[in-house]
Amino acid sequence: MPSRFTRDEVAAIAVLASLELDASEIELFARQLGDILAYADQVRQIDTTGVPPTASVVARLAADRPDEVRPSLDRDDALANAPDGALDAGFFRVPRVIG
Repeated sequence: MPSRFTRDEVAAIAVLASLELDASEIELFARQLGDILAYADQVRQIDTTGVPPTASVVARLAADRPDEVRPSLDRDDALANAPDGALDAGFFRVPRVIG
């Protein structure tokens, strides 16, 4: 894994990301990206022998419960107060947001 980025590599990445960078930004990002890769290489070199793989490092929360079907608001009751509810179709009409 390379620990340095050239100015040309950063400029090429900027073009792919549709970013306009000046010379000082290219230099800054080359150094920062190199630092990130150097740190990632340090992490990669850590001996993890005997450490079981995990899917997540976050402890499970009470909100992580199985989905259950529960009684909810009746569809007609939900649509009754809608400003422009289409009762026959069973949905809310909203203003168009995509042209």
